[in-house]
Amino acid sequence: MTTRTDGKRSPAERAADGRAARKAAPLTGHSSWAPAQSRADPIEMLTADEVDRVPELLPIRHSRMAVSPLTFLRGSAGVMAADLAAVPHSGLITQLCGDAHLFNFGVYASPERRLVFDLNDFDETYTGPFEWDVKRLAASIALAGRANGFKRKDRAAAVRFAGRRYREAMASFAEMRELDLWYASVDVEELRRQFGEQIGKSRLARLDKAGAKARTRTSLQAYRKLTGLVDGERRIVADPPLLVPVQDLLPDIGRKQLESQIHVLLDGFRDSLAEDRKRLFDAFRFVDLARKVVGVGSVGTRCWIVLLTGRDDEDPLLLQVKEAGRSVLAPDDVPSTIPEGRRVVDGQRLMQAASDIFLGWHTVPGFDGKTRDFYVRQLRDWKGGAVVEEMDPTGMRVYGGLCAWTLARAHARCGDRIAIASYLGSSEKFDEALVEFAELYADQSETDHAAFVAAIEEGRLSSQPGL
Repeated sequence: MTTRTDGKRSPAERAADGRAARKAAPLTGHSSWAPAQSRADPIEMLTADEVDRVPELLPIRHSRMAVSPLTFLRGSAGVMAADLAAVPHSGLITQLCGDAHLFNFGVYASPERRLVFDLNDFDETYTGPFEWDVKRLAASIALAGRANGFKRKDRAAAVRFAGRRYREAMASFAEMRELDLWYASVDVEELRRQFGEQIGKSRLARLDKAGAKARTRTSLQAYRKLTGLVDGERRIVADPPLLVPVQDLLPDIGRKQLESQIHVLLDGFRDSLAEDRKRLFDAFRFVDLARKVVGVGSVGTRCWIVLLTGRDDEDPLLLQVKEAGRSVLAPDDVPSTIPEGRRVVDGQRLMQAASDIFLGWHTVPGFDGKTRDFYVRQLRDWKGGAVVEEMDPTGMRVYGGLCAWTLARAHARCGDRIAIASYLGSSEKFDEALVEFAELYADQSETDHAAFVAAIEEGRLSSQPGL
């Protein structure tokens, strides 16, 4: 199957596909996990993934991954992708996030200036069986529950609720008209309506506070925080090694070469925008450039902040220009057919209900002669996320359910929602299977994390704690 549905096939025929898939891959089969004898060493997989990354940033990546089994899971999407590819699957293909853990959901501004909740990281987006994303979400819930000291029954309740929300949401989406599905989204006000009674007044107050905080996280706020006057001119302020202005990173000749490449990249990125966005982008001029360290698993990839201004210095635009590598979900024997930056942008536009107005991509040659793909988006636009580490069992259950609903909506837009809903059915078999899988894979992540920490302690991997 492909991610595109055939409009000539009836809903009954598509539902039959789901029932047939269930016979081939029973719902109860999703509960199992055990590492194959041929499983690659996870440390070797991670170091192989780092070959083309910026060497001096790798100790930061390692230290962030070493904090806990949960941070290790966040940084090792490739390990879990390989594990999932080695077990039987449903065969029901959709566009995947590829890294759908709890921390890759959050709020941001829609083009209509609504504060919406959605997936927000698509570096690994690719096509694959729908349950791969669901299982990664479930594993992250189990590990987050362990990190927060939850009892097993509370972790099971949170994972079970996420499975149920995904299943019931997919059933609802299967009944929708195409346009109704395409416009489906959740904003902060809808969150209040859906979950107000479940989460109580104190959590509603925290939701309101988080929404208010997200609305302050704008280009102007980032501009005032990240820049300052240097010799009378506005420049990005250094915070090494996490934020390094280009003039501190390279000598004059190298700096001019890099800035020239960024100009070429921005010119090409402009071509990937819609005509109205091109006109808006043309109103800004380049001011400064800096290298930025972002995330956990992304540390070491080439990532830049570009400062531009519009009518005056109080009219800033901060863009994040991030390198896009090959997705961890992409089979080794399948060559890329489009630039990786475009893959990320296309996947994000497919899966998100509303995407950044400046989301785009381009490909440029690097200093080393290697062609590199990049994607571009605003650095901040009302962006915020839940504090998972502070959640109690009820909060995590509700939040995990919201993430699962959001994931189902994204999958329903891109795959055959009728077949997936039919496959999942109305029983709780899939939900219960997720509970068992999540605990088993959390065990695996703890084992892999221990091996990772040992590799650091033995000096096989470098580390720079505190960053």
